[in-house]
Amino acid sequence: MSKQNTLFKDAYNRSLIQLGGTQTLPSEPEMAASLQVSRTTVRAILQRLADEGLIAWDKRSKIVLRAPLADDYFPSAETHSTHDVVERGFMKRLMGADVGSQINELELARELGVGTSSVREFLIRFSRFGLIEKRPNSHWVIKGFTRGFALELADIREMFEVRSALAFVQLPKTETIWTGLDKIEVEHRALKASIDSDYGQFSELDERFHRLIHGSTDNRFIIEFYDIIAMVFHYHFQWNKKDEKKRNAAAIDEHLAYITALKSGDSIEAELTCRRHLRSARATLMASTPAT
Repeated sequence: MSKQNTLFKDAYNRSLIQLGGTQTLPSEPEMAASLQVSRTTVRAILQRLADEGLIAWDKRSKIVLRAPLADDYFPSAETHSTHDVVERGFMKRLMGADVGSQINELELARELGVGTSSVREFLIRFSRFGLIEKRPNSHWVIKGFTRGFALELADIREMFEVRSALAFVQLPKTETIWTGLDKIEVEHRALKASIDSDYGQFSELDERFHRLIHGSTDNRFIIEFYDIIAMVFHYHFQWNKKDEKKRNAAAIDEHLAYITALKSGDSIEAELTCRRHLRSARATLMASTPAT
């Protein structure tokens, strides 16, 4: 599957989520910003939505005709890029491994069904954070996800996100990122309403929400290092199953309060709700991190 095809299918599935709770779709530039794809891809998405009878599309008019059904979505296996496959496989190994365990590039590539170059590129990029270390003959040793590392990560996340939240509230309301915030608020309210059965979907929503906030800054270091922060917090949410529904329901409420604070334009309130939510996220991370 080509990278372009994977990108289209992933963005198309996310556009289906946006159909919920709205009667019309926004402009093509706004959709491109919220889906993080080109306007060419947006037009391809709109054409498919129209072909499937989901919307009536006539130039700027995009009227929603019906809610999406399960069959309207591309299978999840078709929306994951090679990078996503390697990331999931590696993080699964990392979270369950003991300090000193080894990873062999060839074995991991064979297990995941990808090329060794994709695995090697990912491991080299990830190694700069100090969780793994290169050894001869395509081997890597796991140095361990310790409580010390988790604390450092949580500290950096707080510095980055508070800075990003303060930048967010200063953005003009004409910026497309506000449309993205509106849409993700709708998704939060929809998930809150179906939390009893769909609580497992929160991890992905959580990652997109925080990436949106970090998108308010052009600071290259924040953007670059947020990859590792998002990855670790995201996978801990997935694999720490203790009180998962209760924890995710509480996090949704915290996100909604956070969104309200951002929309208020009050920098003090935005910072307070940001820090309050990050304290909860820190507690969740630490609770699922080994003491040694």
